[in-house]
Amino acid sequence: MKDKEAYITAEEMAALDENCSFFGLAPLQLMENAGANIATEIKKRFAYNGSSEEKAETVKVTIVAGKGNNGGDAFAAARHLHGLNVKILLIGRSHDLRTEETKRNWRILKESGYELEEIADSSELKARANLLNASDVIIDAIFGTGITGKIREPEATAIDLINAAKPQALVVAIDIPSGLDPDTGEAEKAVRANLTVTFHKAKRGLLKKEEYVGELVVADIGIPEGMEKLAGPGDVRFALKRNARSHKGDNGRVLIVGGGPFFGAPTLAALAALRAGADWVTIAAPKTVSSVISSLSPNLIVHPLSSEILVEKDVPVVSNLIRKHDVVVIGMGLGTEDETKRATRRLIEDEASKNVVVDADGFYGLSVPIEAEDKLVIVTPHVGEFSKMEIGGGGRGVTVPPENMLEERMKFVKDFSRLNNVITLMKGPTDIVSDGSRVKINRIGNAGMTVGGTGDVLAGLVGAFFAIASDPLKAATAAAFVSGAAGDIAFEEKGYGLLATDVIENIPKVTKDFR
Repeated sequence: MKDKEAYITAEEMAALDENCSFFGLAPLQLMENAGANIATEIKKRFAYNGSSEEKAETVKVTIVAGKGNNGGDAFAAARHLHGLNVKILLIGRSHDLRTEETKRNWRILKESGYELEEIADSSELKARANLLNASDVIIDAIFGTGITGKIREPEATAIDLINAAKPQALVVAIDIPSGLDPDTGEAEKAVRANLTVTFHKAKRGLLKKEEYVGELVVADIGIPEGMEKLAGPGDVRFALKRNARSHKGDNGRVLIVGGGPFFGAPTLAALAALRAGADWVTIAAPKTVSSVISSLSPNLIVHPLSSEILVEKDVPVVSNLIRKHDVVVIGMGLGTEDETKRATRRLIEDEASKNVVVDADGFYGLSVPIEAEDKLVIVTPHVGEFSKMEIGGGGRGVTVPPENMLEERMKFVKDFSRLNNVITLMKGPTDIVSDGSRVKINRIGNAGMTVGGTGDVLAGLVGAFFAIASDPLKAATAAAFVSGAAGDIAFEEKGYGLLATDVIENIPKVTKDFR
């Protein structure tokens, strides 16, 4: 199971859970499926198929549950273990259960007459040690994949008691043994399970620590294969993670290099980056348009260049600016003059350009494949813009499959990204994002967004998220979703009369809940 497709990180699973909910696959459904799978695996090991009530009642099952969804999975499992002798120990109080799904499953058990106990502290837990020692099955549902930091009481005592229970008891961990880091497999203290039932895909840490995991079963809980590829709010949440103690500039410094024949394009990109949460956005623009751009908003920092267009003389100045920013977004409104193309190429290839977003006229200065190992380049073309790039040392012709051949398009974008060492966000009715190994698609958006300037907005969003997120694929995926979602809000009000500025103004409505 070394293939990336064979495992999933905790962060990716959390994003997938949120996206499932957004697209209509309710958390309650997933919890029910998880509970059913857990019960099935336990019954298998006791050769119980529901036909012998007398035999079933002799199987003593104790669930040790936390207050989150991991506990909720166990509560659902308890119902599917009907006939067995099931008792539930909740570490904490039921009024503190963290999700509606977990509360609902707890209420069902309570109303149905299950034996439930709420444990307030370690001493109460220790008093239940005999219950654990008398159990045939102990279900560990204390922590899920969201565990962080040092394990506190009474959970630490719960882990100790589970590990100290009689050796012949079957210890079943739900999703991951409590205390085990889901990504690294490291643990200060963790449950030592005989059986771990994890969901959808194995968490990476499970593949490294058999002594904690025991037998590993990956259970299908009904998440469609295609769901993992859909961009959604979960992708935005993890692209926007920031430290609460951060200071000005810590959450993204973005340099926009654009303008010349067109001054609106870099302005739209910069405003979008600011609305997306970038701390600091600078526009480097030719002097003939820099004053106009400055006059459009007091929020814009504009650095005038030397001429009416970007020229090679400007390269050292812009290169110095790049060193002061986390990301450079280049191309919007630059024009097609040969000297501008040469200057653009020099800037993209400059050693100062580590994190680069290339859009629009910037493609004329882009030569792929990218050879520098320390350079990350996100390209944001629509279908027609692939012809602007110099591919493979001189060729500019690529054939993109038509819109009605989505699988072929996804393969094209994936192959293009892998062969050219770039991250590609191909804009279209369905946006396709790939880093050469992973592929995401975005279907959020509307036909009103064909208006001019929305591509510049998207480029600014990519730059802002790239300045925060360490993973460029996640940055591009989040940007595609936010752009489409903001466009949908604008469309509700403006219809086909929406403008790129309407999309910008609605960006905070999409992102405010994800911070």
